[in-house]
Amino acid sequence: MNFFTHILSPLGGITLAGDEKALTGLWFDGQKYFPEQLSGEERETPVFRKVSDWLDQYFAGKNPATEIPIHVCGSQFRRNVWGILQQIPYGTTTTYGQIAKQLAARTGKNVSAQAVGGAVGHNPVSLIIPCHRVVGSDGSLTGYAGGIEKKYALLKLEGVDLSAFSLPCEDSEKKIK
Repeated sequence: MNFFTHILSPLGGITLAGDEKALTGLWFDGQKYFPEQLSGEERETPVFRKVSDWLDQYFAGKNPATEIPIHVCGSQFRRNVWGILQQIPYGTTTTYGQIAKQLAARTGKNVSAQAVGGAVGHNPVSLIIPCHRVVGSDGSLTGYAGGIEKKYALLKLEGVDLSAFSLPCEDSEKKIK
């Protein structure tokens, strides 16, 4: 059986989806690639309570130690990318190109940064699988399905020195400040 619930965070509403054992989705309201329709029953579950506690700690500026069981569906390539995302330490960043090089080293096949970007953007469990920690190789804060403003806020919350990064356009900078 599938379940979903809606919670509020300092960055806006968040929708959680899950099954009996694990989290299957975490999206900011209105983000790109949000499912058109969630199936299942709206209710609280033990997994959702764990996620809510995790989010409370995270938004309080802590690196939550709680393990969240997740179950994500996607191609093998996407699952490989999402696995690498889970290894990016709190308060640090990596680039799409660096992830592509890691995948190429593991598989022996060339991987483009753009392909990695597509997989990162389709991450169904935002925050828990920390796709916001991936930045452009040119130092730009780009490519976050939840919006650049949220990516900036999340990295700032984690203590990342944002002075080295540029925003993709002037309008985004105005929205963030």
